[in-house]
Amino acid sequence: MPFLQLIARRLLQLIGVLAGISLVTFLLVHLAPGDPARLLAGDRASAETIAAIRSQYGLDLPLWRQFLTYLANLVTGDIGLSLRFQRPVIQLIEQFMWPTLFLTIYVVCLAVPPTIVLAILGARRPGGATDQIIRLAGIAGLTIPVFWLGIMMSRFFGVSLGWFPVSGYGTGFTGHLHHLFLPALSTAIWLVPVLTQSLRAALIEKTGADYVTAARAQGASERQVFWQTMLPNAVLPTLNLLGVMVAYMIGGAIIVETVYAVPGLGTLMVGALLGRDYYVVQGLTLVFAVSTVVITLVVDLLTAFIDPRVRL
Repeated sequence: MPFLQLIARRLLQLIGVLAGISLVTFLLVHLAPGDPARLLAGDRASAETIAAIRSQYGLDLPLWRQFLTYLANLVTGDIGLSLRFQRPVIQLIEQFMWPTLFLTIYVVCLAVPPTIVLAILGARRPGGATDQIIRLAGIAGLTIPVFWLGIMMSRFFGVSLGWFPVSGYGTGFTGHLHHLFLPALSTAIWLVPVLTQSLRAALIEKTGADYVTAARAQGASERQVFWQTMLPNAVLPTLNLLGVMVAYMIGGAIIVETVYAVPGLGTLMVGALLGRDYYVVQGLTLVFAVSTVVITLVVDLLTAFIDPRVRL
């Protein structure tokens, strides 16, 4: 029952957050400088042509009426019509979202196993030689810019050695794995140190916890204490951090997708920003924000499912 109440509370909060996100997204896009109708018509278009385009897309209406129309369409799943492609924005997002989702899952699959191994090795002897090496390597991984690492890896492994493609998405599952390995690896190199430090610190903290001491006093082996008591409790903060980082990767895919020419949401966002495609930018911003909220909700529910204290 408390778990169902928690879900109900989170869903009610989600409705309010989504309403606020819709308003902020609408205002940010429409108050930005530039006239999409003039960009669509061209520099030599007459005033009558520009006025007709503004009337066609409802850009001549007062801002509050545009927002009400936007909300009404949003309820029915209509985000708008792309000014550049003359296609529904929802179709464009559906077309470009799969490379971004595949890349995000790929990064998580590459980052989680080394995170667990490195955190365990570092937490066994805090301050030891192994721990110091892991921490120094983590600092190096955090200081290297993702875009620079992506360019260097693309040039060396893609251009010089020819092991991996330097652009595109590929066809089929194995093709996706092959084409997206370098962008996923360059992102994972940045993600692993963040998760490792979080999990390492949590493991060290749980070493002296009362329930760990009680488990040892009851005759549990060190292996049982670690895998059944310490790790499940230490992984919760890192799970929350992972959720935040995954949401950040979905919204921040512009850098990696631009470097490797991946046809994902980041690439679509860059093209829409350069072309002043209002409705695509608006729809993508909303998708990124909703993704963050939904991922946070899922992580909160997983945390409550793992730790009964959260449900109370």
